[in-house]
Amino acid sequence: MAYANTSNYKQVSFYYKFKSKIGKILAQYAPYYKMRIFGMKLCGFYVGSQTYIGQDLIIASLISEKSCHLKIGDRVALGPRVTIILSSDANWSNLMKHIEPIKGTVILKNDCWIGAGAIILPNVSIGECSIVGAGSVVTKDVPDFTVVAGVPAVVIKKLNIS
Repeated sequence: MAYANTSNYKQVSFYYKFKSKIGKILAQYAPYYKMRIFGMKLCGFYVGSQTYIGQDLIIASLISEKSCHLKIGDRVALGPRVTIILSSDANWSNLMKHIEPIKGTVILKNDCWIGAGAIILPNVSIGECSIVGAGSVVTKDVPDFTVVAGVPAVVIKKLNIS
């Protein structure tokens, strides 16, 4: 992804870009989950305690974009091949002249569980103790204690736990 109009974001150092690129590679390909968490932290993302990150995590964002944030709470479980999109644009297409890039923050609150292959779009918050079904595409916030699934993800049921 590359923004055609670069005047709207700050230039970042080569060191920051390099560190973020290494972090993203570790987050996606490292064989051990603690190394994947280390990769996330290299990118500047917050990862809480006792969090599990499954293999092949994809974080879609510009390496040079500092306005995109990912916050993962405590005891969060991410299944394999989860995709978290922090920024998206039409790259070099003429659409860039008419459509602003989408960028934002994703928040995964404490104790949530994201199923294998789920996709989470920018500016979405997954509530505490909530579950996102495998293969779901989350386009809007998920309330606490809620199970969502589907494309786009819809509420399947409320959890009766406290």
